[in-house]
Amino acid sequence: MEVMQVLHMNNGEGETSYAKNSNIQRKIISVTNSRLKEAILNIMCINNNNKNVPESIGVADLGCSSGPNTLMVVSEIIDIIDETSRKSGISFPELRISLNDLPGNDFNDIFRSLPSFFHKVKEEKGAENCYVVGVPGSFYGRLFPQKSMHFVHSSSSLHWLSQVPLGLGTNNAMSSLNKGKLYISHTSPSDVINAYVSQFQNDFSTFLQSRSPEIVPGGRMLLSLMGRSSIDPTIEDGCYYQWELLANALSNLVSKGQVEEEKIDSFNAPYYAPCPEEVKIAVENEGSFMIDRIETFEIEWDASVSSNSSDDKILLSRGQQVAKTIRAVVESMVENHFGNEIMDDLFSGYGDLVDDYIYRKKAVYVNLVVSLKHKE
Repeated sequence: MEVMQVLHMNNGEGETSYAKNSNIQRKIISVTNSRLKEAILNIMCINNNNKNVPESIGVADLGCSSGPNTLMVVSEIIDIIDETSRKSGISFPELRISLNDLPGNDFNDIFRSLPSFFHKVKEEKGAENCYVVGVPGSFYGRLFPQKSMHFVHSSSSLHWLSQVPLGLGTNNAMSSLNKGKLYISHTSPSDVINAYVSQFQNDFSTFLQSRSPEIVPGGRMLLSLMGRSSIDPTIEDGCYYQWELLANALSNLVSKGQVEEEKIDSFNAPYYAPCPEEVKIAVENEGSFMIDRIETFEIEWDASVSSNSSDDKILLSRGQQVAKTIRAVVESMVENHFGNEIMDDLFSGYGDLVDDYIYRKKAVYVNLVVSLKHKE
């Protein structure tokens, strides 16, 4: 699986689109607002009683996607800078905003939304010196010129790996080691677990190495990603059971003759939910950044559930609504491997399994929030 080519959120504004099924990601962004403000104030030197604010501030949002959440962080940053500038009696600085995602992202949707966004910023803030560009490409590599960024943000993205862990690719002899599973499970052999851990460490180190030359000394990063609470990668928290249930839904289609069992055995998700200790190790080993703090918080699986639109003919169960949220995120790569024909049946069955699971247990995502400072 070429992750860069097949991974993207569902485009458009249809019922299974990311635009209509990204409330939970919006909630995650909202939870981190206090850390966002803290980072921006540090960049503007306000926390140090220093009014030597940069005349031009570079900001990047990595894994920006498209839809209603895309400009949410940018809007919040503009609000913080505007309020701080007014209170401090300084001019609103030039703001250079870079929105990054993989090439399959719906950048056209973002560009169409920019005229109204710029108009709103000018009307409400009087700011005309905000510039926005789209930057397609993998954040597991260089994206920006040297020392061009003061602040880098990423939300709900860094749990995606650059590739399926080495040795577990479709055409590799080890690809079927994780039989019947799509991700790390209790039944996964140590070789599978070690491959995932190694891939995450390599990828996160590459991410930090790529950002280091791009960020000015003292610049900040705020990263939030799916994680887990325990050092044990097979623990049943975070997204562990969401992958388990998706594997079970696929197995049910095997019994109906709609999916070949070998197809499940050869699929391994390019995903890893780390624990705080793993992130800390990666940061310390790479050496370019200092950790201000690493925090965790929980958010319920069905936190994305909202009342159905008036166009809906049938009220969806909570599990079916969770399934729509997951489908909007993973369908592109699942479809690439299993084919389009089974998608409706797969996610319908998945929703039923989620309904049963959340009825019996409290189901939560664990999210990591990592605040970093680039070393002077």
